Amino acid sequence: MIAQATAKISALEAEAAANLFLSDHLPDRYCADDPQYDAITQVWRIPVILAYPFIGSLGAVGELTVNPFSKAVVSHTPIDQMRQRGQALYQQNREAIEAAFLSAGNA
Repeated sequence: MIAQATAKISALEAEAAANLFLSDHLPDRYCADDPQYDAITQVWRIPVILAYPFIGSLGAVGELTVNPFSKAVVSHTPIDQMRQRGQALYQQNREAIEAAFLSAGNA
């Protein structure tokens, strides 16, 4: 039986690494959600969501995996695919997004 290593970086550190990667590749509405440590593959699995102020998450657009020892992004859903999913979520929720911003502007 092979011993499995435990993560040396915390979930918060993995999420920060994911958000740094996302900020370099996607607009600001894309962000990391709650990391889950996968002990079998020994990576942090981090959903990528599209979120808006006043509304919150519109849904998942992809996933990143982060090395639990170096904070390096190991893999990710292709950037173009995340953009396409984000655009689809935006279109599905466009009226609610616009209403939330109008409401916030009138407050």
